[in-house]
Amino acid sequence: MNTLKNIFARIWALWGLISFVLTFLIIFIPSMLAYLITDPVKGQYYFIKVSKLWMDIWLPLVGCPVKVTGKENFIGNESYVIVFNHNALLDVPLSAPYVPGANKTIAKASFAKVPLFGLFYKRGSVLVDRKSEKSRIQSYEAMKAVLAIGMHMCIYPEGTRNRTGEPLKQFYDGAFKLAVDTKKNIMPCVITGTKKAMPVNKFFYLLPTSLKMHFLPAVSAENITAKELKEKVFEAMKAYYVNNS
Repeated sequence: MNTLKNIFARIWALWGLISFVLTFLIIFIPSMLAYLITDPVKGQYYFIKVSKLWMDIWLPLVGCPVKVTGKENFIGNESYVIVFNHNALLDVPLSAPYVPGANKTIAKASFAKVPLFGLFYKRGSVLVDRKSEKSRIQSYEAMKAVLAIGMHMCIYPEGTRNRTGEPLKQFYDGAFKLAVDTKKNIMPCVITGTKKAMPVNKFFYLLPTSLKMHFLPAVSAENITAKELKEKVFEAMKAYYVNNS
């Protein structure tokens, strides 16, 4: 049974890759129109809408529909530092398009070099080369600028995919320092289902799985240290993940 399941998952992963590329080519030109919109927030809002349309098409095609809950926790026009757990590569195209409002994601600069896709990737991201101190400083200032003009900033505080047996890896400090420095509240978001759909320990593997994203109530960044904020958010996300995965 496991052998048949593994064979099916590899065939399905091939379908996932083919359909990902084909649907990307369909939305690529519409997404690039965002560069023509001079207002940065309106341009990014348009880009996110096109990205969501892409995921609304692609995710059901690969048997991974997503249910998003907790959007009522976003208040008015406030911008947030949004933090996601990270179990699989599938988290990356899934997360930002389903965030209400214009947003950008901190992301590896190396992927921006991929032909064609790099233009799309760059539009949705604040790029960072983690090996370069100069790049890390520049990206931090860029994230502050994103928040200052009213957009959300999306971050995976675990840094890389969770390969441990624990619900969450320990968080890095960056997202929480950013929140405290900018006085922008943290909006935790817990993603479930991607670990089953695309296990981190299996290569080229995809299973049809129902996915869920849940936005928890925002955590205030006022009158708290970055370390305290990190611990508070970690415990809230861990508790939700354990009770709902």
